[in-house]
Amino acid sequence: MGTFSFKLPDLGEGIVESEISKWHVAVGDTVSEDQHIADVITDKAVVEVSAPVDGVVTALACAAGEILAVGRELIRFEVEGSGNVPAGQPGAEAAPEPAPTAEAAPELEQGSSDDREERDQDLTVADATDSIAAAPAPAPAPAPAAQTATGFPQRQEITPALPHRTVLTSPSVRQRAREQGIDLSLVPGSGREGRIDNRDLDAFLEAMGRLAATGQRHPRSGSRETPITGLRRVIARKMAAAKRTIPHYSYIEEIDLTQLEELRTQLNGNRTSEQPKLTLLPFIMLALARVLPRFPHCNAQFNSETEVLTEHEAVHIGIATMTKNGLLVPIVRHVEALDLWQAAGELARQTEAAREQRVPAADLQGSTITITSLGAIGGIATTPIINAPETAIIGINKLQQRPMVRHGNIEVRTMMNVSASFDHRIVDGYDGAQLIQALKQLLEQPAAIFVPTFPGPDQT
Repeated sequence: MGTFSFKLPDLGEGIVESEISKWHVAVGDTVSEDQHIADVITDKAVVEVSAPVDGVVTALACAAGEILAVGRELIRFEVEGSGNVPAGQPGAEAAPEPAPTAEAAPELEQGSSDDREERDQDLTVADATDSIAAAPAPAPAPAPAAQTATGFPQRQEITPALPHRTVLTSPSVRQRAREQGIDLSLVPGSGREGRIDNRDLDAFLEAMGRLAATGQRHPRSGSRETPITGLRRVIARKMAAAKRTIPHYSYIEEIDLTQLEELRTQLNGNRTSEQPKLTLLPFIMLALARVLPRFPHCNAQFNSETEVLTEHEAVHIGIATMTKNGLLVPIVRHVEALDLWQAAGELARQTEAAREQRVPAADLQGSTITITSLGAIGGIATTPIINAPETAIIGINKLQQRPMVRHGNIEVRTMMNVSASFDHRIVDGYDGAQLIQALKQLLEQPAAIFVPTFPGPDQT
């Protein structure tokens, strides 16, 4: 029998570390080659990692929720034959005794986080195995937090201690408080050294305690700490970086979609069984692809480090999609080459894959502009954060009927607000406004979306 050491692979360009979000194996499990062993989160996507060999799991690098550098040992197997760790070298000794679950699995390297960080700086991919040298057992690391079935740490209920206060009162007041379900530490006392008498208790009940006494409401003092891990940690870091480094400005406009809604209803009523149901987004995607050639710096990516702007002819639209684990942005590519039904079909395919956490990493990279929508929640207006390194994002708000003045008369029209944010380093306020006005002109006259040429607001 031999030992096979498997290191965290390079999961994409520029990725130097990844979070192990979920283990699908435990120490002692027998696995087959290509079996799904772990979910790993990068700043791009959730990636499934498979076993490279047949064998028995003898050690896991860390608990779920921790971050490993690319090239560090991820998992170790006992395999038939010699493995990839020669006998006599560190890591080839007898495997640790298997633990009953993945959560309790032994770590490959013990010690403090500072020790591990120092070793990380010296470790290369070539000598990663040498770091698992035999050594006297250090003090055991603190036990990892209890984890859920998804591999993320459980939320722990924490009740903070109230400031210490000795309650001074009489036995009769204490009895009344017990009968009424009142915590006397919450009752202000008017007597000497804060002593509580019946008048203080009556005042408390009158002011706020009576509802609690009847069982309708109770004061709450608990709190809960939730570690930010997994996709939520990736989202937090990316949003903070985008807001910190990109000077945003937003532009909001209302659009009359009465004609577009009539067209959409008609097309849905006559579609074939093979054609997907049309939402507003495919129309907006096609209209956006029509106007962007006049605003190439809005269909672009800006590298802040090199200060190079890359303007794209292709329109690859990212669709901000809410999933159970957080926000993902799958991409509908080459929207400029799609018809309405193709755009709707590709939109449905990508967003469904994102919600089911099976979208490939490649489908989350390379968007040139993003659309974000809160659907029926919508709201009147939003100020969306740009999906860096893009230079613009289009936010879709709630569709609703509103009374509008049209040709001197009040009419009920189907209206929607569009909220767009732009990178002010690249897109001037006038240009951003012109883009949204051009988009508005197409959406208010939806037949024009499908006409080969259509003048924009600066060409009429």
